[in-house]
Amino acid sequence: MSVTPLSDTVLDVRDLRMRYGNNDILKGVSFTARSGEVVALLGPNGAGKTTTIEILEGFRHRSAGDVGVLGVDPEHGDEAWRARLGVVLQSWRDHSKWRVRELLAHLGSYYATYSTERIHRPWDAGELIEAVGLTEHARKRVGQLSGGQRRRLDVAIGIVGRPEVLFLDEPTAGFDPHARREFHDLVHRLSDIDDTTILLTTHDLDEAEKLADRILILAAGSIIADGSADELSRRISADAEVRWSHDGQRHVHSTADATSFVRDLLVQHGDEITHLEVRRASLEDTYMTLVHEHETGAGAGNAANAFERVAA
Repeated sequence: MSVTPLSDTVLDVRDLRMRYGNNDILKGVSFTARSGEVVALLGPNGAGKTTTIEILEGFRHRSAGDVGVLGVDPEHGDEAWRARLGVVLQSWRDHSKWRVRELLAHLGSYYATYSTERIHRPWDAGELIEAVGLTEHARKRVGQLSGGQRRRLDVAIGIVGRPEVLFLDEPTAGFDPHARREFHDLVHRLSDIDDTTILLTTHDLDEAEKLADRILILAAGSIIADGSADELSRRISADAEVRWSHDGQRHVHSTADATSFVRDLLVQHGDEITHLEVRRASLEDTYMTLVHEHETGAGAGNAANAFERVAA
């Protein structure tokens, strides 16, 4: 069974619902994702993120709604369809006796049958090991790896088949800052060069803001926001805050047109202006405000006030 995608739509979710007994976990979730797009699915614990991801991966049956992943209903996806997906779970507990290079070469061999003219599968083990920063540990047994190294291997396992759709669940948990930066570069490579569509769940809002083309916020089983980080920040406050120093005094001004205000400011005072900063609501500000608004039932007109309370 297949779901007809719209243009280059890779993920197509329409009115997705999930019920356990009398408890509605998902209440009509709808969203899409295009080829090469990075989408972050954010939400409080218990919002339904894991359930949504598992349905898209084909690991869980839904109660109602239409779902298409690469044009296929996940409940009916065959092995060839699964070969086009990559999954990075929060942790793996097996493979401890395998050596890193041998494990990736072995797992990759299962994908060779599903190569196409456009996508050669699998990813070369040596190239993949270098891409995830494990070159120095290629001959180690998996059980000898540190937590951060093991997490890099988790990512390598998830992408060894050169997936067209990649599901990342808290992918950088346990990464140090250097490893996190390298992982971000890898995500950009996958989406920009390989046109991999990536659905990411994370509690690191700074990471989501850096990586995602679009942000979905899921709360109490419903999508309450969908847009870029900038679009969502404008949703809670149209004004930007401009801060600067002049003659030793600090100034703050709110404006809907920060570009024009700064231009006029510099024309008037030139190099006398120091410590110039333009600030919009961060993704963390936006997320906290929108979730608070949803949980309290505050209307859109109170969003700015909610932002002020959260940011205070």
